[in-house]
Parts: sequence; C-alpha cells; structure tokens
Amino acid sequence: MTDIWNSIEQAVQAMSIWEVIAVALGVAYLLLAMKQSIWCWYAAFFSTAIFVWLFWDVSLLMESALNVYYLIMAVYGWWLWRSGAQEQELPIQSWGAKQHLLAIAAVITMSLISGYLLAENTHAVMPYLDSFTTWGAVLTTWMVAKKVLENWLYWIVIDGVAIFLYTDRELYLTALLMVIYVVLVIIGWFKWLPLYKQQQSQDRGVKATPAAWQVGEKLP
Repeated sequence: MTDIWNSIEQAVQAMSIWEVIAVALGVAYLLLAMKQSIWCWYAAFFSTAIFVWLFWDVSLLMESALNVYYLIMAVYGWWLWRSGAQEQELPIQSWGAKQHLLAIAAVITMSLISGYLLAENTHAVMPYLDSFTTWGAVLTTWMVAKKVLENWLYWIVIDGVAIFLYTDRELYLTALLMVIYVVLVIIGWFKWLPLYKQQQSQDRGVKATPAAWQVGEKLP
C-alpha cells in the first residue's frame, strides 16, 4: 500500500499544468452533465483537446485517437443540446432491453475483434480489456449526447474495468481519477433518474388531457 501511495505522489509531482487542467475539466464535464448543463460540452471539448496532445506526445496513439473521437462527440453533443434549448429541451430517454442487448453485443464483438488483432500483431497489455474500455467509451459517450438515462450505468462498468486496467499498469493516479469518476457517475444516475420519472409523468399527463383543454378551448 505504501508503494502505491508513493507512486501516486510521484505521479502528482510529475503532472504538467496541462494535465492538471485536462483532469479538472474532465471532472467539470461530469458535474455539469449531471445538471444537464450545455456547458459540460465546452469542458469536454477543451479537456479532450488537451488529452489528444498529451497522449500523442507520449506515443499513446490509440488513446490519442480515442480523444479525437471524444472531441468530435463534444461538438455533436453541444449541437444536440443547443438545438433542444432553442426548440424544446432534449428529453432524457431510456432504452429498452432490445437496444441494450444490441449495444452490449456490439461492444463485446468489437472488443473481441480488436483485442485479437492487438494480441496477434502488437505487444499490447491486456488487449481485450483495453479494447472493451475503448469501445465501451465510444458507445457510452454517444449515449450521453443522446441523453440516454442508462449511460451512467454503462460508465460504472467501463470505469470500474479501467480502474483494474490502470492499476495493473501501475498508473495509480489515473486509476484514482477513475475511482472519482465512478462516484460521480453513480451520483449522476440518481440525479437523472427522478428527472426522467418526472418527465414521463408529465408526458403521460399531457397525453391524458383532452385536446381541447390543451389549446384552452371549452369542452361541450
């Protein structure tokens, strides 16, 4: 345990100011996303832009490429949420069992394919788990942009696996950040869930109201 804390302390000391800013913006993104604030996408954009450069600088090309995707999704998410703000706020939606099965099957399939390719052609460590967290993050980031309620549950699994992955690689500071993320996404789930239920109740109330009442006319 002492060795782990020493490694974390050394990692903190080795952090550049840009890494500190990127991590801080990453946490801000989650906190703002919980509140359904469009500003979360600004935080996500600048955080991932910094990480693209940081990972490229240390030759982590796949991680850099993943953050390019995050960068694009930050713009896409901002556009979706902004469009909703101008017209009607983008509602929180919930996927059915079929959608979840298809999504999970797609992530597992892509993870097996890319994991096999990495195992056969590179010296990648834990290629299947690495692939799983990557493809899972790709899917779940898109779910956030679409305001799919269950994105928070997906993040719990992905970040949980990432904790094990980063700890195995002795990236203790990054693993600690993932622990913080797990706590935040659990809070995010319990923050969005009542909002979704309230939204559903309102929708049912509108549907149950006679059309004449909705436009302010008198019923015969």
